[in-house]
Amino acid sequence: MTHAEREAATATALVAAAKAGDQRAFEALVTRYRKRIFALALHITGSSSEADDITQEVFLKAYRALGDFEGRSQFFTWVYRMTVNRSLNARRDRARRGEDTLDDPRIELAVAVDARSNPNRAAELRQTYVRLLRALDSLPVDMRTTVILVSLQGLSHGEVAIVQNVSDGTIAWRMHEARRRLHDAMAPEKIQRKRGDLSADLTRLLGEHGLFVPVMPKGRA
Repeated sequence: MTHAEREAATATALVAAAKAGDQRAFEALVTRYRKRIFALALHITGSSSEADDITQEVFLKAYRALGDFEGRSQFFTWVYRMTVNRSLNARRDRARRGEDTLDDPRIELAVAVDARSNPNRAAELRQTYVRLLRALDSLPVDMRTTVILVSLQGLSHGEVAIVQNVSDGTIAWRMHEARRRLHDAMAPEKIQRKRGDLSADLTRLLGEHGLFVPVMPKGRA
């Protein structure tokens, strides 16, 4: 049994126990997925406070609707879809009100870890991360969400297709087009740093929060 299969089997068992009334089983599901759900909401909304509220709302909604969950998809794709929908709605509502976040927590997290208290390096990194995240945020909403789910959350094309209710081929096209657009957006000062060039602390911390920055992968099946 692969790691993914073990993960799926564990989640399925926890869901079954939770549906039977085991409160601790649902708490285990929350513990298992909360960090990734928060990171997903953070990347879509760009707001820590909204991401925290959305995370709580999603798990509360999942708990209340658990009896209706038939298990045709995995639990995590179910809550991912809830998170994507709620996060996109929150972002649209904020845009409609003409509001914007003053400080992007995605940028501040990356800079705080990778600058290592060096103000000059922090300034350079902030400029780079601002440009990259602006390029990401400028993508069409469905494409941007695909990139977040694939490149930052580590889901397979098949899993993302389920979350976004489209075909695998659509996900593959979106990723191909996103790479092209991000490459063009970063020119002429293209970011060439590789994953191995990131500090160990940054790699670990961003990985824990699903916030890997800054290079798009060359390909993903």
